[in-house]
Amino acid sequence: MDVRAQIATVFHLDKCLGCHTCSVVCKNIWTDRKGAEYMWWNNVETKPGTGYPILWEDQEKYKGGWEKPNGELRLRSQSKTSALFNIFHNPNLPSLDDYYEPWTYDYKQLTDSAPADDQPTARPISMITGKHMDVEAGPNWDDDLAGSPVYASRDPNWAVLSPEQKKAMFAVERLVFFHLPRTCNHCLNPACVAACPSGALHKRSEDGIVLIDQDRCRGWRHCVAACPYKKTYFNWETGKSEKCILCFPRLEAGEAPACFHSCPGRIRFVGVLLYDADRIPEVAGAAREQLIEQHRAMILDPFSPEVIRAARNSGIHDDVVEAAQRSPVFKFVKQWKLALPLHIEFRTLPMLFYIPPLSPVVDGNGSDAGMFPDTDRFRIPLGYLASLFAAGNEEAVRYSLRKQQAVRQFRRAATVGDLAAETAASSLAATDCTAEEAEAIYRLTALSAANERFVIPPLHRETSIQTGAAIERGNP
Repeated sequence: MDVRAQIATVFHLDKCLGCHTCSVVCKNIWTDRKGAEYMWWNNVETKPGTGYPILWEDQEKYKGGWEKPNGELRLRSQSKTSALFNIFHNPNLPSLDDYYEPWTYDYKQLTDSAPADDQPTARPISMITGKHMDVEAGPNWDDDLAGSPVYASRDPNWAVLSPEQKKAMFAVERLVFFHLPRTCNHCLNPACVAACPSGALHKRSEDGIVLIDQDRCRGWRHCVAACPYKKTYFNWETGKSEKCILCFPRLEAGEAPACFHSCPGRIRFVGVLLYDADRIPEVAGAAREQLIEQHRAMILDPFSPEVIRAARNSGIHDDVVEAAQRSPVFKFVKQWKLALPLHIEFRTLPMLFYIPPLSPVVDGNGSDAGMFPDTDRFRIPLGYLASLFAAGNEEAVRYSLRKQQAVRQFRRAATVGDLAAETAASSLAATDCTAEEAEAIYRLTALSAANERFVIPPLHRETSIQTGAAIERGNP
């Protein structure tokens, strides 16, 4: 058992406001400079929709992630022979049109224009060419419109729905969308790291954060093609690739990443997980229908004496194990089984998990379905959510939704009193949830303080630096 520590995160989609505060904060701190104007390390999409870059989920188009064509795990974006030729031309890279051409405005037209009868206007100017342009797309171009036929029908996950479900989704009384914030997943089996010919991408041993060494990067963009989530970007000014660094300078100081700290909806949780690195090849190569459970199984119980001993033998400090025991991510993912990974079928083993959103309580005919309807009657079809968060495994999503609903029933029975306690108890029992667990879920979701949502362990960079220096001296 090779125990390692990983900084992991959870986004609670039922609480996301779609305000984009996280995106703006990240943009102002990390990508507000030349060559990075089009980069959004954190972006918020509305689903169903095409996302950013356009159709990033379509791996028939982009060839990202891993595949198992003959039982052997390999990158979709390249082979040993094609890697060299892809340096000069990679047909699967997203173009600028798949993102958008960044622009600003000719503000001098407003401030310096001569007196005239007409109101002056500020024309958009390309931040790349400096010339006037017509704005045709943006990073959130379909913001709050993704439920409409124009955008939803192009969503790659749309294919799993039946014609009747698609038709019902577009009925006015059924129209629905939800927000999907996205950052780098800092995967356990990152395709970007495996694809990089120069070794510029690496996964930090002390916390699992995936970083790009700017001194070693040669700008070959294999990482952009290989990442199925398209969360590595090419800086056209520096000729280097860049990506989310999970605000590791803040983590090293015990502070939450900026997008987490600024979230008004408090949907974001960060903590540390312990996992068995020896199982990565096995789990990444598991059958599609087993990916969710195998992924969850490789996360270790930090309360287990055997795991604690193995963690010490792997050089993990006791205070990291103690932080793993308090981790909200461990609770949501492993204990309560509420949070699920985004597109686990890409086989990168992402460490960003999502709690699926509940839908408005109206049935397929537009009539009142009651306060707590069956999850199969939600506006968002279960198959669609399963395509996003469970590689098509509807039971995993159904369990998460029903458990969320059971907690709501439990709290309503306790606070409002218009729901029988027996009804709430039976809902909890159906999801193997006790009253104590339901109370804990409610408090962490709705009433938690910052130090409960953000449990950041000491990263012990001094140990990592000493180990690296010893290896360089030839004395590991």
